[in-house]
Amino acid sequence: MPDNPLIAGLLYAEAYPHPVAAVRLIETHSAWVLLTGEYAYKIKKPVDFGFLDFSTLEKRRHFCEEEIRLNRRFAPRIYLDVVAIGGGERHPRVGGDGSPLEYAVRMRQFADGGLLSQLAESHRLESAHIDQLVEVIGTFHRAAGRVASGDDYGEPERVHHYVRENFEHIRPMLSDPQDSERLERLAQWSERERRDIEALLAQRRRDGFIRECHGDLHLGNITLIDGRATPFDCIEFNPELRWIDVISEVAFLVMDLEDRGYRNFGRRFLNGYLQLTGDYAGLGVLRYYLVYRAMVRAKVATLRRAQTVPDSVEFRQATADYRQYAGLAEDYTSERTAALIITHGLSGSGKSSVTQQLCERGGMLQIRSDIERKRLAGLEADARSDSAVGGGLYTSDLTRQTYDRLATLAGHVLRAGYSAVVDATFLDRARRAGFAALAGRLQVPFVILDCRADDAELERRILARAAAGTDPSEAGLDVLYAQRRNRQPLTEDELRHTVTADTQRFDPDALQTTLAQHLRSQAT
Repeated sequence: MPDNPLIAGLLYAEAYPHPVAAVRLIETHSAWVLLTGEYAYKIKKPVDFGFLDFSTLEKRRHFCEEEIRLNRRFAPRIYLDVVAIGGGERHPRVGGDGSPLEYAVRMRQFADGGLLSQLAESHRLESAHIDQLVEVIGTFHRAAGRVASGDDYGEPERVHHYVRENFEHIRPMLSDPQDSERLERLAQWSERERRDIEALLAQRRRDGFIRECHGDLHLGNITLIDGRATPFDCIEFNPELRWIDVISEVAFLVMDLEDRGYRNFGRRFLNGYLQLTGDYAGLGVLRYYLVYRAMVRAKVATLRRAQTVPDSVEFRQATADYRQYAGLAEDYTSERTAALIITHGLSGSGKSSVTQQLCERGGMLQIRSDIERKRLAGLEADARSDSAVGGGLYTSDLTRQTYDRLATLAGHVLRAGYSAVVDATFLDRARRAGFAALAGRLQVPFVILDCRADDAELERRILARAAAGTDPSEAGLDVLYAQRRNRQPLTEDELRHTVTADTQRFDPDALQTTLAQHLRSQAT
């Protein structure tokens, strides 16, 4: 039974104006949620954490209304209205007479077991769910409102205020010396990183990447509605935590997937999001936000621990959660060795499918020429242009622009400390040489991934791809025949930098091992 008498009174069916078989209570550090079967009622706790202030009834009513307004952007069928709770404190009634004792967000209760956090816990999270999230979040971010020039949301100093505040809130709640030492290392790293990327943070704001986001996008705030991944429970209590860089939001979801043991899905989401939005420049601030987001969850764990009995099961679990998030944050601060990998192969040779698997396994970022070519032409990736060989999307000028753009994006990826896989045919020797030179300038290892399949298989794949109509590539048999006539084979010098992939007998583990060995040999 909860200590709060009003919440205790709401555990009885007669407190509600509709039939209720049973009431179940879920408690967080900032709210009580009462599940009644048809509806869920969320009541904000009278707490003030600095970054969140629900200390008065009027503030709680206001933020209930904000929660409805903001979450209808994602889940209009779930969020219904704000209801007053009247009656007496020990015999409260939802919609009851008298002055409101409290306010609640009324939601349509969704089915148990559909949270993506629950799917992850039971090993039922699938790649299809991640691809849905790419579409939902990427599309939402592209349409989200952008910060007005007169507001200071997204200003580097304001952004870092919340980064620093995490450490300030956590510091007095730690008693273990090792925990405190790690916290100070993370705080010092965050201060250095902020100084290093301050100009980029300001540029991101000028370029319009501070937008009205969800703000608390982790798997526990995403559920399946009619089989579709649907975010809910966004940040309503502080607009500065909602008007953020879109990459900060991406970082939260990537971090949460990795924390739950789905590192491959975190990479899949990041790759898909970047391909949908083209925001590769945002990688320059990603590590800063990954550490920040891990420490947000670490702070929540310490707040939860403060509301438990010392040495209880709940206390120990909150302590373990804190240490796991802090450890993940420290992992993000470690230096990485980046590499530039370009593909080589005819249309249908399996370049995209092979490199997607490698990227999920090895943490590389895939840049696809088919997508960037269409982006330059103002088309979505799945749009069909029906371009002929040498015309439309495949003029020599647009092809040149496409490879220039691929080089620019690869530079963003590499300078941010990530490995880039540039997925294009690279049948022209001069273009291969240009990317080898880029790797040389940035002092990173360079590999050509030569993807091969026999002629009959190439033609079969191209015809199957055209029939499905779902791949960004529009290359047909006429393109394949032209490529065969005009390709420039790899030189003897290039072959020394080449790893071959037989995509008809593809073994991803073996290829990943071979590629890693090749990269290590260049680094030594």
